[in-house]
Formats: sequence, C-alpha cells, structure tokens
Amino acid sequence: MEVVRNLSLSENVTNGSLPDIDSPGPLVTLSVFKVYTLAPVMAVCVLLFLLGVAGNLSTLLVFHHCRELRSTTRLYLSSMALSDILIFSGLPLDLYRLWHYRPFLFGDFLCRFQLYLSEACTYATILHVTVLSAERYLAVCFPLHARQLITRARVRRVILVLWGVAGATAGPVLFLFHVEDQECWPMAEGVHSGLLQIMTWVSTLYFFLPLTCLCLLHGLIYRKLWATRHGPSSRSCPSRHRQTVRLLGAVVVTFALCWLPFHVGRILFSSAAWASEVEREGGEALYAASQNFNLAAMLLFYLSAAINPLLHNLLSARHRAALLPTAARRASSAHLMLPPAPLPEYRPLHPCVTYGFPKALYFRNFMW
Repeated sequence: MEVVRNLSLSENVTNGSLPDIDSPGPLVTLSVFKVYTLAPVMAVCVLLFLLGVAGNLSTLLVFHHCRELRSTTRLYLSSMALSDILIFSGLPLDLYRLWHYRPFLFGDFLCRFQLYLSEACTYATILHVTVLSAERYLAVCFPLHARQLITRARVRRVILVLWGVAGATAGPVLFLFHVEDQECWPMAEGVHSGLLQIMTWVSTLYFFLPLTCLCLLHGLIYRKLWATRHGPSSRSCPSRHRQTVRLLGAVVVTFALCWLPFHVGRILFSSAAWASEVEREGGEALYAASQNFNLAAMLLFYLSAAINPLLHNLLSARHRAALLPTAARRASSAHLMLPPAPLPEYRPLHPCVTYGFPKALYFRNFMW
C-alpha cells in the first residue's frame, strides 16, 4: 500500500491546476497538504509507528521465548508481525513525501524498492490471514484431518510460499515507478499502457476475494461452534478453538474496516490518472478527491499494522500471561547478564513464567 504513492501523481490542486505527467514542471520543493493538516497527521503516524513496532516486536519476542505458544497459529502470527514491521519501515519515507514529495533525494532504487516492499508486505499479510482462517476451519470442523495435514514443517513451507507469491505479484511495481525530475512517481509509459490500472485492480482483487473467503470460512466456523456448544457433545469443543476464532474474527473485521478505504482511494487515484488523459476537468476533480481520501486511508492502513498486537493482548489470555514476564526476564538478563533468581514460595501462573510474582502484584500489572 502506498497512499503517498497515490498522492505522488498529483501536485497540490488547491490552486486549480492538474499536473501533466509528461511535463512535471519546475524543480521546486512541493507539499501536497498544508502544514496545519500535516502536523496532526505526523503526530498520529509517529504514535502508530512506536506502538506498532514495539507491539509487533513484543509478539515476536513472546512467541520465540515461550514454548507453550509455539503452535502453528503462532507461526502465522509471527510472520504477520514481521510483515507489519516491514510495513512500518516505509513510514518515515512516506511522511517525508507528504511534506516534500519533490524533490525526492533518495535515488531511483529506494523509490522503487520502498513501494515494492510495502506492496509485497500488504499482499503477504492478506494471504496470511486467509490461509490462517482456512487452517482454523480445518481444525474446528475436521480436527482429525487437521492433525495429519497441519504440521509445523508444512506451515513453515506454506509461509515461504505465501511470501514468494506476494513478492512475485508485487513485482511489476519495480518497473512502474522511477525518479524523474527529482520526483518518485509512475512512469508515463506505465500510465499510458494501462499497467497502473492493472496493478490497481490486482490489488483490489487481493482485498475483495480474500475478504469473501474469510466471511465464508468464519461463517462455517461459527456455525460449527454454535452447533457443538448447544449439542449433546458441547464439551468436545476446546476453549482454545473459540479463543482463536474470536481473535481471527477481530483481525478480519479490522482488516476490512482499515483497508477498504485504501482500496477505494486507489480506485479514485487510478481513475484520476486515466481521466487526466481524457478529460482535464474530470481528472482534476478526481485528483482533489483522492488526495483527501487517501490521507485518511493512510492512517487506517498503518493502524491495521499496529492493532494486531493489541488484539492479541485483549483476546488471548495466554499471550497476556506470557508478555510481561518474558519482557521482565529479558530486561533483567540485559542489565544483570544473569537470569533472575526464582522465588520458590510462589507458583507461576503460566508455563512461560520462569519466576514467581506475588499474586496481588501480578494481577495489578495485567488488569490495566
């Protein structure tokens, strides 16, 4: 995703002019929005960056150090956390381009690669959510087959395939953008040939097709859980299935709400680029609409990358029980170079807790 990429084809149209793709204009420092608009956006983006990077790093840390959480589901979630961190690696450059999209001072390679990395990570996250939901469907509805099919070795191979497919699908982005007259924007050949519109619709299909599959899979899962819970074998449905499905359901809802505006904005942007070749006034109006819409879509996009760790903490008791003790152990080891001494008079509340806390202090730390 690059909402700044969506904005990069257009100069500030508040003065009533639409840029000509073939004639970029003078080499001056340009910004898309006014300072009073960019300042709060900058503050929100910095907050999302700090929360997102810290939260996703904590997810990787907990899943790595806590053996009890090393399930196949956690392998997918760890890979998604890595994808979210890579997405946030492009946020500083996005903010720079919001303030000064011309001149672009970082070279042709970074122009192409940052947009490609963001696109590939977006596709990878979508594929991970879809495949993980399919795995949960098998685990809930066909548990015997799932035990044979779903193994850690196979899941690792599936994750590699997902990253490969995402990287290959996003490949045309490397040939669509370049630096011209000190601005990172699509090549004129890519716009005129229709490649920009093709990639826009590929991205749109990457959203709506998985969303349809997710709705279908979760509908079947919830129907199975409801029948099991209210049937004669109500105890046969493990609580971990219900907890995992709740977590995935929240991830899917967040996925839909945060990324739908982005895809709508992309369609507006692609239509504006095409309309500028046909009708000047129509393209100008679409550029103005896409600029403002895409600014909000950018915030929602980065919110989606930052919110997954929060969902893990809110909906997964096991994740909450492992997070602070693991972080405390790492902090103590970093400062003292030795593991903290165990307190035998207290029993840990979770297998990942290697030393005990007084219960009052433990619950006070987790009831925030």
